[in-house]
Amino acid sequence: MNETPWQRLDQRMLLVHPITETVKYIPVLIASVIGSAQSENPLWAMLALAVIVGIAVTRWFTTTYRIGPDNVELRTGLIQRKKLAVPRSRIRSVDIQADVLHRVLGLAVLEIGTGQQAGRGDEFKLDSLDARLVPGLRAELLAHTAGARAVDPKSQEIPSDASAFTFDQTGPEQVEEKRESVEIAHWRPVWVRYAPLSLTGFALIAPIVGLAFQYGFGQVVFDSSAVHELGDRGMWFVTSVVLGLLLTLVVVVSLAACARYLATYFGLRVLDNGKTLHLRHGLFTTRQITLDLARLRGATVNEPLLLRLAGGAELEAIMTGTDPRQKILPQAPRAAVDRTLTHLLGESAPSTVTLTPHGTAARNRRYTRAFGPVHTAAAAMLVFSLVAQPLPRWSWILLALAYVIAAALAWDRYRGLGHTVIPAADGNPTWLITRSGSLDRDRDCLEAPGIIGWTVSQTWFQRRVGVATLTAATAAGKKRYHLIDIPLDQAWPLIEAVTPGQLGSR
Repeated sequence: MNETPWQRLDQRMLLVHPITETVKYIPVLIASVIGSAQSENPLWAMLALAVIVGIAVTRWFTTTYRIGPDNVELRTGLIQRKKLAVPRSRIRSVDIQADVLHRVLGLAVLEIGTGQQAGRGDEFKLDSLDARLVPGLRAELLAHTAGARAVDPKSQEIPSDASAFTFDQTGPEQVEEKRESVEIAHWRPVWVRYAPLSLTGFALIAPIVGLAFQYGFGQVVFDSSAVHELGDRGMWFVTSVVLGLLLTLVVVVSLAACARYLATYFGLRVLDNGKTLHLRHGLFTTRQITLDLARLRGATVNEPLLLRLAGGAELEAIMTGTDPRQKILPQAPRAAVDRTLTHLLGESAPSTVTLTPHGTAARNRRYTRAFGPVHTAAAAMLVFSLVAQPLPRWSWILLALAYVIAAALAWDRYRGLGHTVIPAADGNPTWLITRSGSLDRDRDCLEAPGIIGWTVSQTWFQRRVGVATLTAATAAGKKRYHLIDIPLDQAWPLIEAVTPGQLGSR
């Protein structure tokens, strides 16, 4: 039997790669232009541009791929040849992207995911393919996935503005059976208001402020003659300037977060055909991700503090062989997240389930940890004021404010701490649901059959109060899911309830 022939990428990549490579090496071109100006020889700049374009063009001649019955293979490189081979049974996801230039030329980038971290240059990426061939190629690459998951008819009762339609996954060599796809979530323009509420953007403000003061901003403000001329009003002037700059920085960071959110998640649609989960989003660069539902082991509802206060959340899938934090929904209303979660996990793991608190010892540990640094600061301030000189009144006001913040943080951390076990029923598996955190709170819903082991650990302080940290190990998602400060006498019954028989004999 003849082997599958090697194929080349689409010839239109000869227009794409020279442009993308030229943009990538703009610093090199700038340096060559400067060198040409100094040597009064413009050929140096032209030579650098010719080398970059030439290398980009050679990729079409040196890149070939083929899809065999057992393996998918890719050959690249001009001087150093490289061959990648991926067993088709190891393919976990297919990621399709297309930026503006690709879309104008009718091309797409297809990347195969195997669940392992690939270094730069080791990704199995086909750039660029005819966009019309991509749906059929995606269906062919995922043809080995398990049989269709039964779709609960009740789960198809989606909002009136959602639509159900059919994927056309016909390829050049085969016709894939068309499956009805149910839209379980879609992006709305009003969701952009949640974009600035992620703590990631605001975490950038502190380093920027620190760098500003490190490079003399504080000295310029506090030692300026204008401040000294104001006398007692100088402190109020400085405070107003700092607050104004912080407010401006917050506005800039918020606008940047909104722009990034729109560019990344514009037009997001999440579709379930009972066998795979299909995500499509992007404004300038469109991205399509196809995930095998047979590898779904649960989901995580992420609720950063600001997003939680605004009634929003994020949804991530817990899957084997994909990104540990595979996002299904970005910052969105909690109702939309709960609706999508219920569809993915079924009614057996509802989002409104009541969690079991971890008791008095866990609560006391939250307050002890929160007040510890504040007590240390208070003791240091008291010693300094007694030995050296009295501290200004505003420093004690800040200390009192720190106590209030610490108490609120401890209360919220304990309020967010809990777990529950939902027993198997009506053909649904047992579910372990755990929640922890305050500034960044995660609610993990983990399918019991996906748990492969347990760890019960105790620090010296935990042993004194009779609590432990219980860790469920799994091959999916973050790999380790923690139940923090659970009473030790509840740990063993919980393990037996979730995974009967794994305790063995003790």
